[in-house]
Amino acid sequence: MTAPRLPTYFLSHGGGPWPWIKDQFPGDLDRLEASLAAIPDDLPKRPTAILCVSAHWIEPAFTVQRNPRPPMLYDYGGFPAFTYEIRYPAPGSPELADRVTALLRDAQIASGTDASRGFDHGVFAPLYVMYPRADVPIVQLSIRSGFDPAEHLAVGRALAPLRDEGILIVGSGLSYHNMRGFSPAGRAPSIAFDDWLTATLTESDPDVRTKSLTEWEAAPAARLAHPSEDHLVPLMVAVGAAEHDRGVRTYHQDDFMGSVAASSYRFG
Repeated sequence: MTAPRLPTYFLSHGGGPWPWIKDQFPGDLDRLEASLAAIPDDLPKRPTAILCVSAHWIEPAFTVQRNPRPPMLYDYGGFPAFTYEIRYPAPGSPELADRVTALLRDAQIASGTDASRGFDHGVFAPLYVMYPRADVPIVQLSIRSGFDPAEHLAVGRALAPLRDEGILIVGSGLSYHNMRGFSPAGRAPSIAFDDWLTATLTESDPDVRTKSLTEWEAAPAARLAHPSEDHLVPLMVAVGAAEHDRGVRTYHQDDFMGSVAASSYRFG
């Protein structure tokens, strides 16, 4: 019997250590939390490991985390002291890291490895909600500086075989990420971009979807939604790994952080 193929996800991962201090954030984070907590039951099988592409790890070349016991990387500031002592003790997987490296090499995509990298909050915040027992191995893959959408789509294509090997591929970013725009002034541009993104991901034919993503800067309010696209390109990896699969929006609210639209998506 053929093992079920896992979908891929693009997650709006929230801000900083939000699952531990929800009451200190503006707006309602219950919908985001519920959407993340529902993912394990929505999968056709329990993943043997997770490959997470976080917006918070940027390198000159794609880099694979190869640490069997990743430490914590508190890449945020201004939060209560206890949030710098949070532990999410999920194991790493050098075996998966080696498989990712081999797939990228076979696709002629240059990559490196990092044996000391820890989990940043783009990983441990959403995955804590998904798997609070920290009992699924996790490997991080960096995004590449320059943020070329075609390069990140190509990485996803190269990694697509992992879906048949029990590996859950997660792109972790935000569908809207303008740090100066988390205010009432950001509401209209965030909705305009979110509407375009959702239609592109869930209604377009695959070829049209891919082309639209490579030309995302032409979307309504694109640069108001993403002055820098670091939080958008993890989406490209998730789409590339499921390029011919339909997209479904799994989370949405138009008052994220009290003011803007945000969404998450599943492919396959």
